[in-house]
Order: sequence, then structure tokens, then C-alpha cells
Amino acid sequence: MLHELLLALLGYTGDLIVDERDHQNSLGIRLSPDAPITDGPTFKLAPDLSFVQPSERDVIERIVTLGFYYRELDRFATKSRNLSWIRSSSESELQKKEEETQSVYRRAIANGIVEVLSVYRSAVLHIEQKFLSDSLPILASVTHGLNKFFVLLPPLYELILEIEHDGICGGRLLNLLHKRCHCGVPELQTCIQRLLWHGHQVMYNQLTAWMVYGILHDQYGEFFISRQEDKDREHDSSHKNVIEKLAGMSINDASLTDWHLGFHISLDMLPEYIPMRVAESILFAGKAVRVLRNPSTAFQFQNAPQQMPRGGSQITQGFKGRFSLQKEPPLLDTMSSGEELLPQSEADKIESMLQDLKESSEFHKRSFESAVDSIRSIAASHLWQLVVVRADLNGHLKALKDYFLLAKGDFFQSFLEESRQLMRLPPRQSTAEADLMVPFQLAALKTIGDEDRYFSRVSLRMPSFGITAKPSQVDLAKEKAYADGDTGSLGDNSSEISLDGWDGIALEYSVDWPLHLFFTQEVLSRYRRIFQYLLRLKRTQMELEKSWASVTHQDHSDFAKLRNDRMNCSISQQRRQRCRPMWRVREHMAFLIRNLQFYIQVDVIESQWNVLQAHIQDSRDFTEMVGFHQEYLSALISQSFLDIGSVSRILDGIMKLCLQFCWKIENQQSSANTAELDHITEEFNKKSNSLYTILRSSRLAGSQRAPFLRRFLLRLNFNSFFEATARGVLNVVRPRQTLPILQ
Repeated sequence: MLHELLLALLGYTGDLIVDERDHQNSLGIRLSPDAPITDGPTFKLAPDLSFVQPSERDVIERIVTLGFYYRELDRFATKSRNLSWIRSSSESELQKKEEETQSVYRRAIANGIVEVLSVYRSAVLHIEQKFLSDSLPILASVTHGLNKFFVLLPPLYELILEIEHDGICGGRLLNLLHKRCHCGVPELQTCIQRLLWHGHQVMYNQLTAWMVYGILHDQYGEFFISRQEDKDREHDSSHKNVIEKLAGMSINDASLTDWHLGFHISLDMLPEYIPMRVAESILFAGKAVRVLRNPSTAFQFQNAPQQMPRGGSQITQGFKGRFSLQKEPPLLDTMSSGEELLPQSEADKIESMLQDLKESSEFHKRSFESAVDSIRSIAASHLWQLVVVRADLNGHLKALKDYFLLAKGDFFQSFLEESRQLMRLPPRQSTAEADLMVPFQLAALKTIGDEDRYFSRVSLRMPSFGITAKPSQVDLAKEKAYADGDTGSLGDNSSEISLDGWDGIALEYSVDWPLHLFFTQEVLSRYRRIFQYLLRLKRTQMELEKSWASVTHQDHSDFAKLRNDRMNCSISQQRRQRCRPMWRVREHMAFLIRNLQFYIQVDVIESQWNVLQAHIQDSRDFTEMVGFHQEYLSALISQSFLDIGSVSRILDGIMKLCLQFCWKIENQQSSANTAELDHITEEFNKKSNSLYTILRSSRLAGSQRAPFLRRFLLRLNFNSFFEATARGVLNVVRPRQTLPILQ
């Protein structure tokens, strides 16, 4: 009977010790051999044994539960370690199903369970040897030899039950083991820690593949770094959006696609004891290594000579969808053919850090986070070297400042002058962009020299969504009048439509590998938003200057006629008297626009540019550079009031009124009614007073705009004019005529 007890301890039942599941099978209840039996053990002593005392029966049934636990744990280990599907060349439906249920982490835990079971089998073998050598074996020796397994096998059985019932794998399995480690039984804690060690071996192997070679080795989706496309396949709409985003990118480089859309952190598989910050560092390091190990073809062959025409001969070739001025400069500095973006010594250093963590018997959170931070710093440093130094990031930032932030004022002044008459007409949706290319090209020929290596990356766009005017017969008539030189026929409707339509003018900037890592579509869209705002402002300022020149020329002509023609002097004198109040209004408008433009260009753009340059000089980390650039753009938008809806709407309204005023005063005839000009003047005063009141409010006084905002307000209100106007002390609008009272 003792030998049958030993066999039962290894999972083999017989006549004396039976399995209750066999009894269920005899009743016709068929169970899968791989399915867990029940929540409790099913090994029992046969009920028909009359020679066994009740006390002995209780002891034996308690001992044979270890055999049940052993059998179930061994079944789980065998099932989880099944590698037969690898050896099979042809996959059947069953094999595919088995592959879907495979788990590398379960296999690792199964290896740890096998270690525990091997110790258990050795203990059973030792008891058997003791029985054979002892002349009078007793049951107490079995209890004594296996006593420590009563605290190990039952919790392990509960563990595999939970794993199989909930389908736990990957990072969730590590979470479960980590929670089970916190117990008051030293032997059980040591055992669970060993299982967790086996699970961490898989995680460290995946981390090594990801952070050393940039390879995501995750066949069953158990790593907390996963491909974005795997998640999007579950949602068709999301997948379509990703495809559209990929199609919109100007370069089909796999590394750039991976950087922006390829990988994400799977929160379901992220162990709870790994902070999100550390997981993001792991994600960044792997993506950086992928970029460094997979340079684009253009980068690899950058030293090849380029045969391209130089100078002005290329300008005469026209615009083929994108304006090109001169020879395209090499993107990156020259690099010797044997040099690597990620030296092998650095890769070995990263692998050594992970190997040290892997060999540790316990998981130390502080050591793990320190190693990840070090690896991230290495990757960020080399990525900084690639993007900032080799790709000349600062040169491209300067180019974006020149063209998107209007630092090249002479170019945009020339462009607006060349396109001034064109912008008096509503844009034609089909040819608006082509129409603008001519003044754009002329302005480039006048102001852009051969030393500007980046202008060839700039292109002018007129998005269709920015055009609100609809072609009609009236528009055609206005265009014909414009062609005949009759600008006086343009009315208020034309001013409204042309302003709304030409506000859609935008710039695009072509960036190559690896600058897409820095200049994302979101970043370029923020640059375009600031550009459109600054271009409207500069256009308004130019129109105010042109209107002053036009009115002054008309005044000089009237003065000359006054001297030559004494008969019609009254008409010229009346015109001069009528225009003098309008000149004051124009000066008020120009004063506000000039100060706003000076504030944005000098106090905002130049000061923030100097801050960014200081950060570039001090930083050697790519992620820090991205953060500094985001702060730079946010400061530009914030201090230009683009993020305050009320202020932004008031400024847009003021610029719109200024343009309407300029066109009205230039097209005004001697007999025209000044009621429209008076209305524009009244609206301008209301909006300018509202603007001053909002900007000096206490809500903005404590924000980051405060230092430069106070300078702007000081310039506006240096003689207390705005403050007095806001209080209603001064009113430059003429009183409207009232109807006479009937007697």
C-alpha cells in the first residue's frame, strides 16, 4: 500500500487510491484530458477499504492531494512547453489553434514549475529509498519528507487555475506573479520569485532585441511594446485613418513610419511595477535604435555627386508643383562609409546593462529604472547627433523662421506688392495657386540670393478649404474690370470675399530623413497657423502704407489743381477737408498695426528664438530638443494671442476693417458718401478699445505673456490715448446727421 501511495504522489492512481474523475468518466461524463478538473483535489482513498482506520484515512487523503497537485502542475507544464507545432511543416487548423494559444511567458513559467516538480520528485524518490532500507516503514516518514510541499503545491495549483481560467499571459502574468510574491511564507515567496525570474528572462530577451537591435520580437503580442497596426486591425476606421496618414507623408521610409505611427505602449501588457515614464523611455530607445540602424537610401548615398543646373537657369524652368530656386544642398554632412550612426561599442554597452539585469536573481526596480534611463540617454544622444549635427537642424529652424515667421521681410514685402492687385479680386478656386506663383517667383528673383540653401524646400499652397468665394458672373465682371484697370468699381462685397479667400495662403516645407522625426505634421501645421496670421498682419500694414501714399498723391494733385485752377478751388478744398479726419483714422490704424507687428516680431519671435538657440547650445538630448521646440512654438502662439479666442477674433476683425478702410478711401470719388467710412471708423474704435481693455485685464497680467505684454501696452498707451479712448473721453467718429424735427 505504501508503494501505491508513492505512485499516487507522482500522479498515478490505482485500486487503493482512485481519481474521482475516473468515476465521472465511468458514468459517461467525458472531460478533455487537458482541461482543469475542479477547484479542489480529486485523489481519494477507495471507500471500500475496511482495514484502514479513519485517522489513517484522513492522513492518507491529505498526503495524496500532493499527487493531484503534482499531476495538474505537470499537465500544465507539458501543455505550455509543447513545441511540436514548430517541427511541423504543414499547419492544420488544430495546429493553428494551438499556435494562437501559445505563450512565451507561460512557457517560461512552466520551466520554473518543472524545476519545482523535479525537487518534489527527488523528495518522493528519497522517501522510497528510505522505505526500502527501513525494516519497518511508517506513514509518518512520508508526511515528514513532503511536509514543505504542502505550502508550495496548493498555491501553485491555484496559480495555474487562474492563469488558464482568465487566459493570463505576457505582462499580466508578470503582474500576477509579482502580487503573489508578497506573502508571509518564505518558502512560497522564494518559489514564486523563481517563477517571476523565469518570466523576466523572456522580458529581458525582448528588451534586448528592442533596445539593442530595434527589433520587436513578440510573436504572440505579449510585450508591452506593440505595433500600432496590430491594434488598428481590430478597428477598421482607425486602420483607415492610419493608412491615410501614411499616404500623406512625403517620404516612404519605414523608420519614419514606425517613429510616428508604428509602435505604442500596450497598457494591458505593461507590468504595474514598471512606471509609465520608464515604459515611454523604453519605447523611445527602441524607436531611436531602429532609426539609427536603418538609415534611408538618400542618407547612405549622400556622397554621390549631383548634376544639377546652378543659379538663375533653374528658375526659368518654372514651378513643377513646387517652387525651386537653385541647386538642392546635400541634406547631411559627409560621412565615411565605414562609420555607423550607432557604434558597436555603444550597442555592446546597452546589451551589457540588460545582461546584468537578466543575471540578477531578483528584480530591483531602482536598478531597472537606472539602466533604462542610461540606455535612453545613449539613444537620445546619438539621435541628437544625427538630427541636430548631421542633418543641420539649426539651419532648417532658421529657414522656418525666415519664411514661416516672416523674418525675411524684404521677400514678403516684395511678394505682397507684386500680388497686391491680384488679391483685390476674389481667388479662383481652380487657378488661385497658379496665379500666386507668378508674384511669388518674381519676389524670389528680386530678394533671394544663391547663398540661401533652403528656399528650394519652401512652396506656396492655396488650400481649397481656405477659399470661400464661389466663381460667378459677377466675379468675372470684376476680373474684367480689373484687367481694364478700373479698380474703382470694386465694392464692399469684393473686399469681403477677397479677404476671406486669400487668408488661405499657406507655405509648405519639404523635410527629408531624418528631420521628419523633429518636424512632424503637427509642428508644421503650427508653423503654418502662425504664418497665416503674420502674413495677414503684414498685408494689412502694407495696405495702410499704400493707402497713405495714394491719398497723399491725390492731395498733392488737388493742391496743384488749386494753384492752377482758381475756379474749381472749392471742390479741391472740400475734398481735402473731408479727407483730413480719415487721415487721422488711418494713422490710428497704422499705429496699432505697427506696434502689434513690432511686438510679435521683436518681443515675441526674436526673444523666443534666442531662448531656443541657448537651449540648442546646451542640450545634447534629442527628446529635450523636441521639448524645447514645442515650448518655443507654444510661446509664439500664446504670446501672439492666437490661443485666446476673443483676442484673436478682435485682431482678425481689426485687420479686416483696416483693409476695407484702405480700399474704400482709395476708391472714394469726390461725390461719394462718407457714411461707410464713418461706420468702419466706429467699428475700429470699438474693437481697438475692446482689445486694449482685454489685454490689460488682470487675467492676462499673471500669465507667461505678462513681461512682453506690458511692453506692448506701454507702446500703445505711451500718451494715455488708448486709455482715454477706452473710457469714452475721445471719439474720432463724426456725429451722424439727424433728421430735422417736423414743425
